[in-house]
Amino acid sequence: MTVEFVFLLALGAIAGGFVNGLAGFGTALFALGFWLQIMPPVQAVLVVLSMSVLTGIQGAVYVRKSIRWPRLGRFLVPALFGIPIGTALVAWIEPGPLKVLIAGFMILYGLFFAFRRELPTLDGPRPMIEGGIGFVGGVLGGLAGLSGALPTMWCAMRPWPKAEQRAVLQPYNIAVQAIAIVLFLFKGVFDRDTLIALAIVAPFSLVAAQMGLMVFKRLDDSQFRRLLIVLMLVSGALLMARELLLA
Repeated sequence: MTVEFVFLLALGAIAGGFVNGLAGFGTALFALGFWLQIMPPVQAVLVVLSMSVLTGIQGAVYVRKSIRWPRLGRFLVPALFGIPIGTALVAWIEPGPLKVLIAGFMILYGLFFAFRRELPTLDGPRPMIEGGIGFVGGVLGGLAGLSGALPTMWCAMRPWPKAEQRAVLQPYNIAVQAIAIVLFLFKGVFDRDTLIALAIVAPFSLVAAQMGLMVFKRLDDSQFRRLLIVLMLVSGALLMARELLLA
């Protein structure tokens, strides 16, 4: 294990951990750019999923009092049915072009809303839409590892306080990613090298997530909504660049 290997591991952990602590999602989109340079894809994804869950727990604990279980359930329960459908579709649909399509949608969404003076607000109960978003997010999570994209876009348009938005996004992502880890465990793909990488990145990720959480506490509700939209734009650009460069 070289110094360069450890350095890139640490950079990915810091980038992914900070964004997760700040926004409640984004570990994979910001860390994989570093880790795919030094690890096989399956190993990099395993480390990302593990760190996303580990750092996400800190944020979930912070907003635990803001969790509205019926609201969270509207997203999460349908997602549980969507995940196995997504994993089954892997044999039939090539994830690469799908990721490019979703990245393009994220970029358009971010460009359209990020620079508007006033953000649109979707008021009122919309349980059917939220259930559909949760389900599609679960399918995309099982198929392409993009479970958080649609829920994040939706929450950024809702007039919920920042803690309540995060109280949807963080537990939702943790649950979907934890299920993915369990599926990997059953496949027996956790090896010695993966465990060593996890041991290296864990402290960097946890500290960076705490720093991101400190910034999150200083944001007001409007700033947090705009942050989610800007991160959608940046995340879409990163995903698009990675998919096109690896194609």
